[in-house]
Amino acid sequence: MTDIIAGVEIPETAAVAEATSFLREKSSPLIFHHSRRVFLFGSLHAQELGLRPDPELLYISAMFHDTGLLTPYSATEQRFELDGADHAWKFLLDRGFPESAADVVWTAIALHTTPGIPGRMGPETAATSCGVLTDAVGWGLDRLNDDLVDEITAAHPRGEFKKEFLQAFVEGLKNRPDTTYGTINADVLEHFVPGFRRKTMVERVTEAPWPS
Repeated sequence: MTDIIAGVEIPETAAVAEATSFLREKSSPLIFHHSRRVFLFGSLHAQELGLRPDPELLYISAMFHDTGLLTPYSATEQRFELDGADHAWKFLLDRGFPESAADVVWTAIALHTTPGIPGRMGPETAATSCGVLTDAVGWGLDRLNDDLVDEITAAHPRGEFKKEFLQAFVEGLKNRPDTTYGTINADVLEHFVPGFRRKTMVERVTEAPWPS
């Protein structure tokens, strides 16, 4: 039976089923429900904006976009967004997707916390960003039909989202604080981690090993 929530059809493909199972098993209910809501809200915004993202690629982008918070997939120090992007890229290539499709998903995930840029890029990147912004900070919520929003949150409850989501960021980033430089992620550590202080861009320039 086709799964439809708020008029949005969940793609019925093997990759979608595997991504759903992966996230349900490996992540927390918080991240699972958030990721599904991101897909649904992103799809609704795409309709409103006249965007036509590939539903399967948008779904994979949404489902993997925060996986780096829970399980860093890289052995190197890098932004959590890149952990999720790299894992999704490999996930798609391992299942026979062309590199061009994997690149679309990689970009959508890598840029999902970057202000201003995703909306100028491809439909999957723009829609992923819209879904994230709606679920995290309520962006564009006033433009969505209340009944559709209620249907989405009934299917994927928010619970104590504000508190638990911020805590997930703290847990995912506190052991690699330098990776938050130049990102909104530093805001979370600055607020919740005693003694955390970001090194500013001004300090990086003035302390550079140049005479002038």
